[in-house]
Amino acid sequence: MDQAVARPQPVQRIIKIRRDYNRWVSDETLEDYALRFTPRSFRKWSAFRVANTAFGAVSFLALEAIGASITLSYGFTNAMWAIAVVSLVIFLTSLPIAYHAARRGLDMDLLARGAGFGYLGSTITSLIYASFTFIFFALEAAIMAQAFELWFDMPRSIGYLLSALLVIPLVTHGVTLISRLQLWTQPLWIVLLALPFVAVALKDPHAYVAFTSLHGRNSGVDGFSWPAFGAAATVAASLIAQIGEQVDFLRFMPEPTKQTRWRWWGAVIVAGPGWIVLGAAKMVGGAFLAFLALQHELPLQRALEPMQMYLIGFEQVVGVGAGAIFLAGLFVIVSQIKINITNAYAGSLAWSNFFARLTHSHPGRVVWLVFNVLIAILLMVMGVFEALDQVLGLYSHLAVAWVGAVVADLVICKPLGLSPKNIEFRRAYLFDINPTGFGAMLLASALSVATYAGVFGQTLRPASAAVALLVALLASPLIALATRSRYAMAREPADFGVRHRVMRCAICRNKFEADDMAQCPAYGGPICSLCCTLDARCGDRCKPGSRIHEQLTDVVRWFVPSHVSPEMIRHVYSGRCCGCCTRRSACACMAIPCRWPAISTYCSGKYLRGCSC
Repeated sequence: MDQAVARPQPVQRIIKIRRDYNRWVSDETLEDYALRFTPRSFRKWSAFRVANTAFGAVSFLALEAIGASITLSYGFTNAMWAIAVVSLVIFLTSLPIAYHAARRGLDMDLLARGAGFGYLGSTITSLIYASFTFIFFALEAAIMAQAFELWFDMPRSIGYLLSALLVIPLVTHGVTLISRLQLWTQPLWIVLLALPFVAVALKDPHAYVAFTSLHGRNSGVDGFSWPAFGAAATVAASLIAQIGEQVDFLRFMPEPTKQTRWRWWGAVIVAGPGWIVLGAAKMVGGAFLAFLALQHELPLQRALEPMQMYLIGFEQVVGVGAGAIFLAGLFVIVSQIKINITNAYAGSLAWSNFFARLTHSHPGRVVWLVFNVLIAILLMVMGVFEALDQVLGLYSHLAVAWVGAVVADLVICKPLGLSPKNIEFRRAYLFDINPTGFGAMLLASALSVATYAGVFGQTLRPASAAVALLVALLASPLIALATRSRYAMAREPADFGVRHRVMRCAICRNKFEADDMAQCPAYGGPICSLCCTLDARCGDRCKPGSRIHEQLTDVVRWFVPSHVSPEMIRHVYSGRCCGCCTRRSACACMAIPCRWPAISTYCSGKYLRGCSC
């Protein structure tokens, strides 16, 4: 029987209803353009102020904990090689991400959309990024709880709660308040950071020499070991996702001019990839302080706690007693406030992007801030600090695969013309899934985790993080070539003329710069990116064939007979009967068999129970 002739679909009429956002969303001092392009009019801070705000995130003491953990486990030689190699990789991968984010005013989630992942594909990257923020928030808050325990003899459980909730009021007003806090606390933090190491250099310089002979308890050898190096590098590689937090502040960087070009580049490099320079030094410093703690006969688990590390360090400054306890506690609390306002802020952006795409609603960044903090409290109670190596070792593969896929698009695909030069983040112009980045990330994650699990043998296992990076870098351009980049753009963006032009959204009636606007045929006018994200009525009329079920239809067509219609395929995997039996006057109980034998069992078993024929 011939296929049914496709009937033209009637055009749905959508009545415009003005969208009024609640106070938390409409107030950009609270919202900070969480789901939007950051307009030039809002980038009012100097390059130094923005860079200082982003660089304040380097205060996190998980760096010291990671450095101490891998050094005590795998020895000085293996840990130092791992820190050096991973730091170089982080610097090189972070540089293009930092540049494009600062140049185009996009946070990490919006950047991933246009860097090979597509509109819904980037929801997975948002989830990976959100996981990074609450994992490290939990680690840092647990460290702060150690300071409360030493200062006030406070139970750890209460300290966890206090250290987490303390951050919420500091983050509600976004970058406006965060930039002030980072500016005020930076001089004190730098002085306190350097004091212990200067004191040891003056009083006992031979301790640094003795540190270089430290042997790891898990390495099994005195010198370099490939398995030990790989295990240490895998844990350290989890830090590659930190560039996302740097970018969340770099998007506020003012546009460069001829007069400010060099200052702009300096600020982007220092606050973007440059964070790992001080970060690597802090990892080495943490390992050294843990070594000193062991010399003072502290148990191994206590020596890995940053509070105990810096307590031993400040005892070299002011001697044993209340002074050292005060300075160590002050340093830890200042450090943790500086980093956790960054973790909480970045997490609120990631969750906002994640849930806005899935639910077509956005109650405000502040709501997701609280949500992120609550998850972190749960992790602290579960003992995330005690399982540091295991948690970060597994997470690092996802983080490296994600960042590697983004870098591959920015550094390889765009220069070669395999993806658009512009980084497009607006829903109106994107496919739901772009297999270039999304597919590369999935492939890299799967292969690297399998390598980490020993599927390909123990020799290759230490290189699991490197597998994630290399596969992502290679797979992205190869997938782009195989698909001929057809999933990069769903349609050509409308030209509104001058980019700085301010336009009024047809839905919310608010004014935004042209970079944030798209031409919407459903509503017959320009629409801002947030209204476009939250709209659930238009059915993506502006870009036929771009929705995920339509893309799946293209994939399924490779595995079904050529005479099967796209409508038939969509009905089957979307959970609705095709209705072919009723269209040809057959009874619903299939007295006349379904004309699609390959799925007749599926139809009869799922849809025809209780037939009334």
